[in-house]
Amino acid sequence: MNHEFRELRLSQLDRNLSVARSLPPRPSGGWIAAVREALGLSLAEIGQLARVPRQNVQKFERAEATDRITLATLRRVADAMGCDLLYVLVPKSGSFAELAEQPTREQAARDVKSVVHTMALEDQKPENTSQLIEDEAQRRLNRRKTR
Repeated sequence: MNHEFRELRLSQLDRNLSVARSLPPRPSGGWIAAVREALGLSLAEIGQLARVPRQNVQKFERAEATDRITLATLRRVADAMGCDLLYVLVPKSGSFAELAEQPTREQAARDVKSVVHTMALEDQKPENTSQLIEDEAQRRLNRRKTR
C-alpha cells in the first residue's frame, strides 16, 4: 500500500476513535436481547420479523452473548428489529498511528538494547538508552515514510 494512502487511512481512523471509544460496552446478555426487551418485543415477534422460528431467535441471543454469532446473523436480527448493525475495531490503547508504529519501535528497542549490552561489556555503556531507542525508532519511522 502506498505511503500517502496509508497515512490518510490512519488519519481517518484516528479521527473517529473518540466516537468509537465512547460507545457503551455490549450488555452482558448481548445487544439482541437488550434491544428486544427495550422495544417490548417477544422472541416470537422477532422470529416472525426475521422469518425464523422463535427458538432460533433465542439461539441467536445465546450465540451473541457467547461471541459465537456471525455478523450476517446479527445484521439480519438487527434489521428485523429496525436497527442497523455497526461494529468497530479500536486499539486497546493509543491511536491507530501508534499501533502501526509499534512493531518498528519494538524492533528499534531490541536492536539498541543489543548494542548497549555489547557496549556495557566493553565498559562503554551509554547513559541515555531511552533517548537512543527513541532516536532510532524515529529514524526508522522517517525512513519508512520516504519510501
